[in-house]
Amino acid sequence: MSPATSTFADRLLGRVRLGGPVVLVAPILAIVFAGLVTSIILLITGAPPLDTLVSMVEYGTRPRSIVLTLNSATYYYLSALAVAIGFRMNLFNIGVDGQYRLAALVAAAVGGAVTLPAPLHVALIIFVAMLVGAGWASIAGLLKVRRGVSEVISTIMLNAIATALGAWLLNKDRLAVEVAGSNNIGTKPIGTTGQVPGMELIPGTTTKVFGLIILAIAMGILYHVLINKTRFGFNLRATGRSETAAVASGVNVKRMVLITMMLSGAMAGLIGMPQLLGASHSYSLDFPTGLGFIGIAIALLGRNHPVGIAFGALLWAFLDTSANILQVDDISPDIVTIMQGTIVLSVIIAYELVHRYRVSAEQRRVSKELASTTPTQAEGASV
Repeated sequence: MSPATSTFADRLLGRVRLGGPVVLVAPILAIVFAGLVTSIILLITGAPPLDTLVSMVEYGTRPRSIVLTLNSATYYYLSALAVAIGFRMNLFNIGVDGQYRLAALVAAAVGGAVTLPAPLHVALIIFVAMLVGAGWASIAGLLKVRRGVSEVISTIMLNAIATALGAWLLNKDRLAVEVAGSNNIGTKPIGTTGQVPGMELIPGTTTKVFGLIILAIAMGILYHVLINKTRFGFNLRATGRSETAAVASGVNVKRMVLITMMLSGAMAGLIGMPQLLGASHSYSLDFPTGLGFIGIAIALLGRNHPVGIAFGALLWAFLDTSANILQVDDISPDIVTIMQGTIVLSVIIAYELVHRYRVSAEQRRVSKELASTTPTQAEGASV
């Protein structure tokens, strides 16, 4: 690499220092690359790439579309935080999807069965959801610390069990009732004291933003404080970097694994709350599914950082909302799915390339400093 090229690369990547522009370079390049791939696919299918992308942007920036984007981003963000807690310790909680659906079902049933003053009613529903999510995730944690079962395998299997258990519970002989005016069934509707009203934040539309968007923001702040400002967070990150070193420093790794899985599950329990308390007020057959797997992609996209995850959730939700206009233009909305998948794959590759560049640049820097050290300085350092 020539000196000029090296200087330019150092400026572009922030002289391989944490906190430099490197954090932004990788995702921006990934988004640009995803746009190019999507444009090629649109050309192959006979659709004009520029007009299609402009149409998506125009539709996605309408007032109602902005509200829908914020609402989707709310539960996407909570889902990604649930996954990120495990990722920071090298735990792959693939079971977030089953945890949040089972938690939402049980919480909806409890919320519809009781009547309490408004703050207590909402708090009870949220507490039950977190408790169920943590309890279901703890099964995978116990299997890992007691029997050495990989959390990837156990959580995938628990997803299937949660789906079957949810189908068994959502029955008119157990927790479900018929939804008036349709063939759908769901839990008994939650009373007004257990509902969280929306907020009219975006002018130009009557559609409201989920009131629990505040909860999502609070969870992001709490996640940051827990991971970066507490001893528990330090032990969690240390265990994720080197389990051997963590054990040597006195960390109870098995205990950390169990607690981290439960925290991840508790966060997963919150995923369905914005929809449950802010819109549907009942868990029915058409309750949103697949949010746990979307959370994995967004956590990777945001590099497990609360701010990065927020941008990833907004981008993902924006693409989902903008996809609605494609059917009007007779274009398959699967184009958006391709774009989302390409973005995630490109980000992973880009960050790996950036990481390799960092290591190489740091080695060059150290070699240069060692080469510039005089023999006298070297002798003095050795003494």
